[in-house]
Amino acid sequence: MLLVKKKENYIFQFEALNHFQGLTHAIGCRNGGFSLPPFDGMNLSHGVGDDPEAVTANRKRLLEMTSGGVHVYTHQNHETSIRVITREAKRRGEAIQTESVPADALITDVPGIRLLIQTADCQAVMLFDSKKRVVANIHCGWRGSAANIIGNTVFRMVSEFGCDPGHMTAAIGPSLGPCCAEFINYENEIPRQLWLFRVGPHHFDFWRISRHQLVTAGLLDGNVHGPGMCTRCNPHLFFSYRAARETGRFAALIGMDG
Repeated sequence: MLLVKKKENYIFQFEALNHFQGLTHAIGCRNGGFSLPPFDGMNLSHGVGDDPEAVTANRKRLLEMTSGGVHVYTHQNHETSIRVITREAKRRGEAIQTESVPADALITDVPGIRLLIQTADCQAVMLFDSKKRVVANIHCGWRGSAANIIGNTVFRMVSEFGCDPGHMTAAIGPSLGPCCAEFINYENEIPRQLWLFRVGPHHFDFWRISRHQLVTAGLLDGNVHGPGMCTRCNPHLFFSYRAARETGRFAALIGMDG
């Protein structure tokens, strides 16, 4: 994963996704921005108690840092709803940018749309089918992993856009690593089929779980990329709910240029 300076801020990018012409993606950092502690500084969420004006200013800065486009946020609720944004919806003038629609995964084939997922320990899993030119962004916490929202999203890309998982590239954003993903009550929270990915008595490797679910859905193992960066271990770079309950959210975005 590459660290790229954008004016006063930094973003991370995946070399594997930079390889594709006309594809924009970024993982935001918490540095810079306008939010005050405990949300300092590039908090992008309106739902954590931060000053709304600061959040709006942070979102504007992210827009400027990532070549504009239409930034689509969503109401994430740790479930399995998938929102598809189509060319037909854009032509009909539907409210594409509404943040009130519950969804934990976003899919589109519309150039100029940027799909955003906000996290603070959960994974943002970005997908791109280079043949069909379709992108997706998935909010995947432990509940999403338990419900296999990743596999559901890949299936939706196949069923609605004719995508081939063999042509997809996936990038797993910074998130809670196996060093810090402790679940004392895992027997009541984590499905038994995922216990294979337990590390020690109570920790789980959700990076491996996501890779497994992506490959099971048909992606090639060599096309799945992850930074291996734990958000709780890097609080200077990322917001972490496990490290500080009252905190902000950083974002991963992906979209095709218009």
